[in-house]
Amino acid sequence: MKPRFLANRRDALKALTSCVLAPPLAAGALLGAGATDVWAAADGVSERTLSLAIGGAVTTIDPHFYSNGPNNSVARHFFERLVGRTAKATLVPELALSWQAVSDTVWEFKLRPGIKWHDGKDFTADDVEFTIKRIPNVPNSPGGFAGLVRVIRKIEVVDPLTIRFHTPNPYPLLPTDLTNIGIVSRHVGEGASTADYNSGKAAIGTGPFVFKSYQPGSRIEMVRNESYWGPKPAWSKVDFRIISNGAARTAALLSGDVDLIDAVPTPDLQKLRQDARVRVSETPSLRVIYLTLDRSRDSNVPFVSDRDGKPLPTNPFNDVRVRRALNISINRQALVDRIMEGMAVPTGQWLPAGLFGHNPDVAVPAYDPEMAKKLLAEAGYPNGFRLTLHTSNDRYPNDAMVAQAVAQMWTRVGVQTAVEAIPFSVFSTRVARQEFAAGLRGWGSGSGEASFVLREILTTFDASASQGTNNPMRYSNKALDAAIAETIRTVDDVKRETLLRAAVKMAADDVGIISLFMLKNAWASKKDIEIDARMDELTVSSGVRMVKG
Repeated sequence: MKPRFLANRRDALKALTSCVLAPPLAAGALLGAGATDVWAAADGVSERTLSLAIGGAVTTIDPHFYSNGPNNSVARHFFERLVGRTAKATLVPELALSWQAVSDTVWEFKLRPGIKWHDGKDFTADDVEFTIKRIPNVPNSPGGFAGLVRVIRKIEVVDPLTIRFHTPNPYPLLPTDLTNIGIVSRHVGEGASTADYNSGKAAIGTGPFVFKSYQPGSRIEMVRNESYWGPKPAWSKVDFRIISNGAARTAALLSGDVDLIDAVPTPDLQKLRQDARVRVSETPSLRVIYLTLDRSRDSNVPFVSDRDGKPLPTNPFNDVRVRRALNISINRQALVDRIMEGMAVPTGQWLPAGLFGHNPDVAVPAYDPEMAKKLLAEAGYPNGFRLTLHTSNDRYPNDAMVAQAVAQMWTRVGVQTAVEAIPFSVFSTRVARQEFAAGLRGWGSGSGEASFVLREILTTFDASASQGTNNPMRYSNKALDAAIAETIRTVDDVKRETLLRAAVKMAADDVGIISLFMLKNAWASKKDIEIDARMDELTVSSGVRMVKG
């Protein structure tokens, strides 16, 4: 059997590549050239420091502790995957040279020879085995990667450069899942805590950059891995800064304080597009912004009460009529036009049109406040109730503003809604403890297909089985669970996509989550800098290069 780099993914990859926008603008003048602004040599390598600013909070260096975009962006500088992803989300060899299904229930990966850890020791299949076994056992993880490796029932180290994963059933998605798993070393990682990764003690990877320092909430510093096995990145050092305030990020770019920013604030986009000193790079995103409703209890839901402030005897979100009422009381187009300023696309699901598993029959929910009132009355809430919607205020573009707009729409149909916006580092911890009634969240389907959300967010939570690992709302639908299970063991592409589309519709009909819109990703940089605009929104320094006008 020939190695399958893109096993059972042809349709999805074809759809992904159709989503690419026009190339970035031509290069031009710098904003604020400094002493470190040295042009690259012929091979693209320079002694220049790249200074970049991201808007999201980096909460850890541990690549297995908590899955969020900023954490994953930073982790990819140090820790590589067996299978990589391009900016367009296609699968490519990384630490694995090839992979193939050697039987219906066994995947074999051939590892790249000659790879060294940052401390000079050899990378082998033993490190991969250690990584897979570590992931479900990271202490206090608020939302890690256990769901992506739970299907692996046995690991077989054939030789130092060959490893096999045994699954209970055919599982075509394993290479795709492994694009999310950063490989760590056994010799450093055994017995290491998340704190050891954060301090740098255990932050020994194989990636293009070497850890230097991490200041939580402020910055991560790294230096080029001069012994890197692949093409060396253009930058000798990277100053990876966290600037949560959008206006401050834009100001830092325009002043020349940083070379590149992500999550360009929507009010600044038009100005930056017209600035001759600036390059704006854009692409459709794989991230959906959505709302969750607590399903973890049957009564005494926190932050929910009747109109007089008294606790409700039952959880209103357990009634699908309430969930549907809240869903159709949201004017998604207004959110996109007025809050997101066009940098999003309304949706009723969680993938852009054309991707594998997107269901064209699941329309954007029609805005119908009068029907919402009727549904609330039918459910026993003719006068509505009171609710607090929680959100981060520093994670997603306009997150707090979107929550405020949703709150106003809910209030108009009788659900008087207040908003509490807090830093993402606090928000994510409290979400994991089921402290909120309703929350605004985001999820990027980096796999480029529909099952990622189904498995991680909409599957019934079961810690012992590593199921629904990012389902803190504890949504549960046994019929949907069965449908999801069938999709992930179906090898045939055509049949699997049919099953995925059916599961997407089932989740939408039951309002498992309230999808609002798909983001569009945008970066802005000095004109002499170009970035690979990634659909998964990750900001990766090895994908940033210098160009001349």
